[in-house]
Amino acid sequence: MSLDRAALVAHARETIARGSQSFAAASRLFDPATRERAQLLYAWCRACDDIADGQELGHGMRPVTDAEARLARMRTLTALALAGGATGDPAFDALGVVAAETGLPARYPHDLIEGFALDAQGWRPRNEDDLLRYCYHVAGSVGCMMAVLMGVDPADEATLDRACDLGIAFQLANIARDIAEDAGAGRCYLPADWLAELGIPAGEHVAPAYRARLTRLARRLTDQAARYAASARTGAAKLSFRSAWAVLAAAGIYGGIAREVARRGGRAWDRRVSTGKAAKLGWMLIATGQAARRHSLPDTPRDGLWTRPRGAFTTSLPRA
Repeated sequence: MSLDRAALVAHARETIARGSQSFAAASRLFDPATRERAQLLYAWCRACDDIADGQELGHGMRPVTDAEARLARMRTLTALALAGGATGDPAFDALGVVAAETGLPARYPHDLIEGFALDAQGWRPRNEDDLLRYCYHVAGSVGCMMAVLMGVDPADEATLDRACDLGIAFQLANIARDIAEDAGAGRCYLPADWLAELGIPAGEHVAPAYRARLTRLARRLTDQAARYAASARTGAAKLSFRSAWAVLAAAGIYGGIAREVARRGGRAWDRRVSTGKAAKLGWMLIATGQAARRHSLPDTPRDGLWTRPRGAFTTSLPRA
């Protein structure tokens, strides 16, 4: 039996409370209507991630032997939810509510699922363009969805590009922070040509002998993250105060992760980089002033940044 909207919101809030304290804190900055929609969308994203990686609420990732069946289930339930049908799964029904209320284009949920498909196939990027396309699929698409939830017109491609930039910035920071953790799971998101440029053999990038060179590649990621985050801040001018506050706070928090990875240098992976409560509160306070001045924030050009293709977009990345 399908749950009503209030029950779906309650389920989403419970999912967030158990799955992401950071998102739970950031979502409080939204106005009530946007907060609920963000929570509903998070529940769907979390469910897809868990299905793809055989985990529960982001924990306990394990190898899966039925990846294609899992992806097929995701695609089928997502398509049904976007078409307005009841799926019997509260996370997917939550997506259906969000899509119906906001006019969310179907391409963005499906593009996110394509990112999960790449991971399931053991995909690795050959070059920087591959890396940025992957970042779009797993995070930039979420940035676009969040922008629509915040009231951005789905036809406003320029503002959606800025929202996509923020997702890409977040993912680049994540990749830099999680290089060692990903390697332990058999994954590597460093482009093959970056590794070749520094003479790092494939599959050996976390070996102690290459730590100094790996630090240079991590800095390359964090520098890129800073460029995309700077571009994303320009898009805050199109948002309400509360939405801009949440977005700019998140940009500061994730920017702090990237900066800390760069600051630690070769010690970046000895202990997981995280943002403490005091730092999060600090960025929320800073973002208050930034949001109030959002119409006068620097109009950072997007020159040289990767731009997502327009229209329907599924991955054109080479498969593993």
